[in-house]
Amino acid sequence: MHTELIRFGIIGCGRIANRHAKHIANNGQLAATCDIDIEKAGNLADEYGCKAWSDTEKFLTENKGKMDVVSVCSPNGLHADHTIAALRHGYHVLCEKPMAISVEDCGNMINEAERANRRLFIVKQNRFNPPVEALKKAIEENRLGKIFNVQLSCFWNRNENYYKESNWKGSKEMDGGTLFTQFSHFIDLLYWLIGDVKSVRSFTRNFTHQNIIDFEDTGVVAMEFYNGAIGTINYTVNSYQQNMEGSITVFGEKGTVKIGGQYLNKLEYQNIKDFRIENLAESSQPNDYGNYQGSMSNHDKVYENLVSVLTRQGVIATNGFEGLKTVEIIDKIYSKAK
Repeated sequence: MHTELIRFGIIGCGRIANRHAKHIANNGQLAATCDIDIEKAGNLADEYGCKAWSDTEKFLTENKGKMDVVSVCSPNGLHADHTIAALRHGYHVLCEKPMAISVEDCGNMINEAERANRRLFIVKQNRFNPPVEALKKAIEENRLGKIFNVQLSCFWNRNENYYKESNWKGSKEMDGGTLFTQFSHFIDLLYWLIGDVKSVRSFTRNFTHQNIIDFEDTGVVAMEFYNGAIGTINYTVNSYQQNMEGSITVFGEKGTVKIGGQYLNKLEYQNIKDFRIENLAESSQPNDYGNYQGSMSNHDKVYENLVSVLTRQGVIATNGFEGLKTVEIIDKIYSKAK
């Protein structure tokens, strides 16, 4: 694909789709929208001057030659179906996190992309947070030496209204669990920064969301990485009244670094032998959804990367294998949960 103007379709026109549409307009062209709620698809289509569909098959079939990439923004439980259908119709796919809610589905998505000879991009925008990028670089340059252990803290608030406003969040089948919808970005960063997880022990509870969600609202995890490092995850959506913190602390033989803030957007502590992380770019703002905020809004960088890969031989920022690894680690945590 040598033309600079890439044409996109969006499937799933809920909250996050508006953010995708904005960045599509800055990096290409929105050609079509699709949602089973035709009003949602229509509102988004009207705003960007394109056509709306409510039937996925027709959306994919009738836009042949008019769309290059399908951005999958549907509920978690539909990511695999929508991605595989789009790949089979010959489109590249950008899939929102989590890639899927089963390891098997992720494998099928990767295989389908290979079969179709199309690119599969996974949204992991927190990798672009300036302090996270700086820590990744420091680890790659061996500034911290051997990594000993890591602590991940995810302390957010998701109240009853948050789940009631959605027709799929909180459902086991469509949402998958708190680690999938709220904290899969954080799990991705553990994998990206520290490495693959060998074994886990975990405890989960539903303290305040009985009859509201089908799964846990709190969890504590201990894990061992293949490289010998050990770590813990402490997560909850019961932080009183508001989000408190999303942080990762890495302890190595030559340094300690903590990235914190509510969304892994602040370098809170560093003490590294003969080295300092300096001159960090300003972090972007978190996704604001009115009553609550989500992860960092770096979708602009996700789309810039996609365009670079499809038009200028750029290197994909988050591929399907990495998306699968996040789901695999979450699967390990849930399958060992007491």
